[in-house]
Amino acid sequence: MAYDQKKKTRKERFLGEMDAVLPWDLLLAPILAHYPKAGGGRRPIGAPVMLRIYFMQQWYGLGDPAMEDSLYDVESMRRFAGVDLGGVPDETTICKFRHLLEAHGLTEALFEQTKRYLSDRGMMVSEGTIVDSGDHP
Repeated sequence: MAYDQKKKTRKERFLGEMDAVLPWDLLLAPILAHYPKAGGGRRPIGAPVMLRIYFMQQWYGLGDPAMEDSLYDVESMRRFAGVDLGGVPDETTICKFRHLLEAHGLTEALFEQTKRYLSDRGMMVSEGTIVDSGDHP
């Protein structure tokens, strides 16, 4: 009997669906205007990675230290973010990204755009769960 077929968890299914349906390039566009470029200091972690981490924080109600820990603990979260164990951003980096979004008034716009996009597809998100709103034909 083979045991290599792993059951997909709710978290894996949810993150897979969000990866597939969200318009990541559109969501990233306003952030890139304010995101630090590689220069004289340490190379910043890519904005796409940080945006995905930020969304997971919101979906799962995680603070910065808990998000860092979750990235180390949960393979599906690392896969969604696009990082391996050696590339997990620390809680300070996660915090700085959140503050960058807040400083430029991007948080509300990101979530309104995401909510509208999902609603147009008959979906909504409630704490890391996809809910079929039943509003679509």
